[in-house]
Amino acid sequence: MIDFNIAPFVGTETDYIREAVANKMICGDGPFTKRCHAWMRERFDVQKVLLTTSGTSALEMAALLCDLEPGDEVILPSFTFSSTANAFVLAGARLVFTDVRPDTMNIDEGKIEAAITDRTRAICVVHYAGVACEMDAIVEIAQRHGLKVVEDAAQGVMSAYKGRALGTIGDFGCFSFHETKNYSMGEGGAFLTNDMSCAERAEILREKGTDRSKFLRGQVDKYTWQDYGSSYLPSDINAAYLWAQLEKADGINENRLVSWNAYDAALRPLAERGLVELPTIPVNCVHNAHMYWLKAADLDERTRLIAHLKARGVQATFHYIPLHSAPAGLKFGRFDGEDEFTTRESNRLLRLPMYYNLAKDDLLRVVDAIYEFYGVSR
Repeated sequence: MIDFNIAPFVGTETDYIREAVANKMICGDGPFTKRCHAWMRERFDVQKVLLTTSGTSALEMAALLCDLEPGDEVILPSFTFSSTANAFVLAGARLVFTDVRPDTMNIDEGKIEAAITDRTRAICVVHYAGVACEMDAIVEIAQRHGLKVVEDAAQGVMSAYKGRALGTIGDFGCFSFHETKNYSMGEGGAFLTNDMSCAERAEILREKGTDRSKFLRGQVDKYTWQDYGSSYLPSDINAAYLWAQLEKADGINENRLVSWNAYDAALRPLAERGLVELPTIPVNCVHNAHMYWLKAADLDERTRLIAHLKARGVQATFHYIPLHSAPAGLKFGRFDGEDEFTTRESNRLLRLPMYYNLAKDDLLRVVDAIYEFYGVSR
């Protein structure tokens, strides 16, 4: 069986975990957490980085920092994971879903402005498959209307838009280091911002509402409860696992890009014959090979293709069910405008096995099985 995903492992993770235990500080914000913070600040040219327990908790921090009140609205794509929406629902907002672009499956920047009302407070973009949304247009809209921009860059670590790292362009950025991501700490994430006026409050949110971070830096002689918050900081053991991969971040990225490019080259003839559609990478985007997807003709064909691949030992899967059609989506939000692409394109999309050190022979087996399904010789 060719697995759909295998969590990344570079070999030094266990050594660093042992070191973390030997440090006798396995709670949050230990030595490995500090290394990860410093690496990301320098690599992504961002002022503040805070490791979190998940990408979800990073999104929750971002939503809380938007200072939403009951009745406030947040614009976001319907084609995303529930965590994106949950963060704003928990912060008290109503959700306004908008359509996606079929080429990237990202929020359609041309549909955002029509969805803005006098209750809109923020726009949350999702960089699907590590490919950037059109951030210049989105930031310009947000600035004209006085809105916050939150980047759900869960899939976008090491991706960029016009030379800027995803997660650093809006007001707040959110990474995920779940085991399905390019870099993993099992469960984990990171909150990023260049708005230093929010940095201290972000620390307080992350530390159960206390100023413990300032205490650990020796800035106060004791720490106290300052505001609402939660326990969003991960164990230093998790950070030790992540640190091993950040040290090898370029190698992991290059390895994945080799697989992505091999898929793209091998499947391009099927796209040229009109049998499938393949991903588009806009000219201003540098992606991280988080995912390789293709689109079948329709839902029925996709279902049959998934079954065909499974019968040949290949795990492939569809992706998000649009949130606006889910029970919670109907309860907490609405879809603005016409659902021209979100449902139709999500019904067609199929994700192929993609992970660090995917064997070339296994990748070619996947490709051969797809050609077999379409009755075409490679």
